[in-house]
Amino acid sequence: MITRRSLLGGLAVGTAASGFGLAGHALGAPAPASAARSGRAADGMPLHLVNHSGAYANSSVWIYIVGNDGTQQVHVTPDGALRPVALADNGPDGYTDYAIPLAASGTTTLRLPRMSGRIYTALGGRLKFKAVEDGNGKAALAYPAGWVPSDPNYDVLHDCAEFTYNSGGMYCNTTMVDMFSVPLAITLTGAAEQTTGTLKDGARATVFSDVKAAEGFDRLVIGDKRVIAPGHGLDTGLFDKDYFAPAIDEAWSAYAGKDLTVTTDAGTFTGRVSGGTLSFTGPRGAVGRAAAPAGPVSFDKPSTRDVLFCDGTLAAPNDGARGPVAAVLGAALNRSTLTSQARQPATDPAAFYRQRLTNHYAKAMHAATRDGRAYGFAFDDVAGFASYIEDGAPREITLTLTPF
Repeated sequence: MITRRSLLGGLAVGTAASGFGLAGHALGAPAPASAARSGRAADGMPLHLVNHSGAYANSSVWIYIVGNDGTQQVHVTPDGALRPVALADNGPDGYTDYAIPLAASGTTTLRLPRMSGRIYTALGGRLKFKAVEDGNGKAALAYPAGWVPSDPNYDVLHDCAEFTYNSGGMYCNTTMVDMFSVPLAITLTGAAEQTTGTLKDGARATVFSDVKAAEGFDRLVIGDKRVIAPGHGLDTGLFDKDYFAPAIDEAWSAYAGKDLTVTTDAGTFTGRVSGGTLSFTGPRGAVGRAAAPAGPVSFDKPSTRDVLFCDGTLAAPNDGARGPVAAVLGAALNRSTLTSQARQPATDPAAFYRQRLTNHYAKAMHAATRDGRAYGFAFDDVAGFASYIEDGAPREITLTLTPF
């Protein structure tokens, strides 16, 4: 399965003002760039946009499709053309106008070219994407950062879905990794019909109230506009930078005296803590393919930030060994199962988020969705709990703004 993490790619750069960048946040493996260079519509498939929000009329909703084509930053025009981002696209106000309006009523349909990126929805106001020069001198976009009060899009109600559409098929997800604001659902039709991201009736309000009520998470709720993920809350002083420290200490202490086994597609790794480092031997018993080359796989004790961003000590390279083990450890710490279950990954959702020190933001998101799947943190795809779907023979895709 191609996942959000295995397709990481640099989508955009951030400005110093917002402190925001998308490297490592969006799907990659995009299509060739010839269509974007020519400005013509690329081969694509129908993208249906449906406004069932019940809170905003079509005339108050704008769509932005932005991303990359493998060589450059691109955006999609209302007629389905794939065009490169250019510094000259910034208007008199200093920002681009890449908005795609919805039809006056009913469903809006356009062609989605082969590319990798995000579909942003903005309600009640337009988003401000600024074309900037990246470190290599190429034009790129500074994306919205809804968790940064100084960001020009902070007061705009917005959210996004992520996708990669290439010769292999369509890979897409609804994401709450950065924040949650607008309820979105994706339906992908191809070899099968799949839907993910749909919230239960009234669940948007429940997410806000549940996160508000969770000890230490209350300041992540920004009025009725959005709930920001605890990692971003940590970076802006709204969340305790040592929140997970007692749980991490407990796990490292537990596995100083017993084995921790982690099973991945590469096989089973066996770990113990010694000198503050969790070191694994293995793999053995590879699943479905030859075992990865044996080598040291070890982890220093992670910080709360490492757990929330699935980064730092828990960064997951696409190496078949350290990466998959890091993902399992990160998921277990977010779901508060690492100490209680010595065989990972844990796969019973009834056992997730049961400890006081847990990712209550992710817990609320999973409780809100009809299929129990959400992307509450970057390793939420471990054991298949992410709001992610794919199809090797896609025919059409629908993004629905579901009821508030």
